[in-house]
Amino acid sequence: MAQEMEKLGGTSEEADEEMDMEVKEEDEEEEEEEEGASGSGGAVVMGLAAPAAGEDMGGRYFEQPGGIDGGGGDGLMQGVVMRRPRPKEEKERTKMRERHRRAITARILSGLRRHGSYNLRARADINEVIGALAREAGWAVLPDGTTFPSRSSASSSPQAPPATSSVAPAQIQPLRGVSPGGLGSVEYSPLKGVFTPAATSYDGRCRTSVMVGGHRERMLDSSPLAASCTDGVDGKQVTDIPSTHRMPEHDFAGTPYVPVYVMLPLGVINMKCELADPESLIKQLRILKSVNVDGVMVDCWWGIVEAHTPQEYCWHGYKRLFQTVRELKLKLQVYFDYMRGFRVEFDEFFEDGIISEIEVGLGPSGELRYPSYPVKYGWRYPGIGEFQCYDLYLMKSLRKAAEARGHSFWARGPDNAGSYNSQPHETGFFCGGGDYNSYYGRFFLNWYSQVLVDHADRVLSLAKLAFEGTCIAAKVSGIHWWYKTASHAAELTAGFYNPCNRDGYASIASMLKRHGAALKFTCAELRTLDQHEEFPEALADPEGLVWQVLNAAWDVCIPVASENSLPCHDRSGYNKILENSKPMSDPDGRHLATFTYLRLSPDLMESHNFLEFERFVKRMHGEAVLDLQS
Repeated sequence: MAQEMEKLGGTSEEADEEMDMEVKEEDEEEEEEEEGASGSGGAVVMGLAAPAAGEDMGGRYFEQPGGIDGGGGDGLMQGVVMRRPRPKEEKERTKMRERHRRAITARILSGLRRHGSYNLRARADINEVIGALAREAGWAVLPDGTTFPSRSSASSSPQAPPATSSVAPAQIQPLRGVSPGGLGSVEYSPLKGVFTPAATSYDGRCRTSVMVGGHRERMLDSSPLAASCTDGVDGKQVTDIPSTHRMPEHDFAGTPYVPVYVMLPLGVINMKCELADPESLIKQLRILKSVNVDGVMVDCWWGIVEAHTPQEYCWHGYKRLFQTVRELKLKLQVYFDYMRGFRVEFDEFFEDGIISEIEVGLGPSGELRYPSYPVKYGWRYPGIGEFQCYDLYLMKSLRKAAEARGHSFWARGPDNAGSYNSQPHETGFFCGGGDYNSYYGRFFLNWYSQVLVDHADRVLSLAKLAFEGTCIAAKVSGIHWWYKTASHAAELTAGFYNPCNRDGYASIASMLKRHGAALKFTCAELRTLDQHEEFPEALADPEGLVWQVLNAAWDVCIPVASENSLPCHDRSGYNKILENSKPMSDPDGRHLATFTYLRLSPDLMESHNFLEFERFVKRMHGEAVLDLQS
């Protein structure tokens, strides 16, 4: 996770070169248009240059009068508005202003593509930018420009057209990276015996992995894996669903207590390793404590604590945060990529039991997987991704494995596996009856997945030594698209050898058991039916995947924890989390060890959203609620 944290600002050299090329090309086009206007395309009358037909003095186009025939004579004189040729200096000034404007536009687009995961082409116009921002805010934008609220908000407004948005998930995800601001000020207002803050200016879309209250918090992966479970109108979350759409709820009163943790925003610790807004944070933590949230989770970034000199750490911001958590009698979960220095520095918090769990980063976004679907390199949901086995180290490992098998010609990656955005049926490797199930395919996939498991095994061995006596955990990503196909292509490229005829998660669960580590899994709130309605081409099955992974872990008797993939404020999403956390039909009464909620934000603190969250926490704790839907 720490490896993905980027410093925002500026554009890359490649982006600057692209920008300069765009400006140069457009300047050449402008010069050609000017030459055409003063040449055969225009008319010269009484020594003055007449503009080309359809253009007025300001360069704007107008409807041609009937008397204009493009030739000379009276007809031309009656319809043409004359203009003096502009001096060369004025043309140069205009051109410089235009180049400056284009340069600014190009840098804005470059920043959105690089840091915000916006799917914008290099020469996107302002309409495409506005459309991308509208989609990111949860609105639907059709190809003809028609814009309206998302499906649920449309159902609450009689004037809204039918919600038939075909927006890709990549276009509606929160911005990636670190929040530049801190927590906004919070004002208290009564809410059902609980004080809730008014909406703040704080941008909660950031990543944190330290947990207060007994469990860790999940980091938000900006990669667009699935549609959001939340509904909104004008950016406001909607929890009131028409009764005709309400589904019956299970009564979880008297069920096992599942601790609930809340992820803290990424910007809670700034780049100077200081608490960004301690007063607002304390107010929000007290509100969470008032509804019996068990703890919080925060990410510890090596780029912050080891910013200047190798092996010299600055911890004071995190230490102040941990002290605040201890004073509020919450528990803390921490995610990080470095071990020994952290364990020594915060020994007192380990001894006091404030830090209850350590989640060890094993790959992109802290997840155990290959970086097979990077948005910054053009991947878009539901692309299958690409195998990541072509560096010198892995090719050497593959060659050694092929020679040991006696088939040195197998020392190569698949050459028919498509590209990032291919679909399984478009490739020779992943299609039905494809090479993934051939002798070579099975050899390659077994080697590829085992390298990933071996990597996790080595890292967790070190973590177990560094954090002896403290629970450790590893997060496995929920790659649910193409789960309904035979090959499970997206899982294969990510390193999970899980086609329809093989359990790819059993070996991971067995490895975690050797280290006494818990398995953390995502997408607890997603429903297969919703995915089918939004993206039927993805053949996704998040419910089937969650059930498979839970059982793989429970079969070897290791703790299982979960978290939501995307921000969730609606009752339907909470009910799905509850169903996964405490399966009512499980004869053995198995349940999640903990659940981490993504994430503390101004949206969560809005009164209607916080009421739903409070209700959800009670049900996760096994308490009774009075307004069950029947």
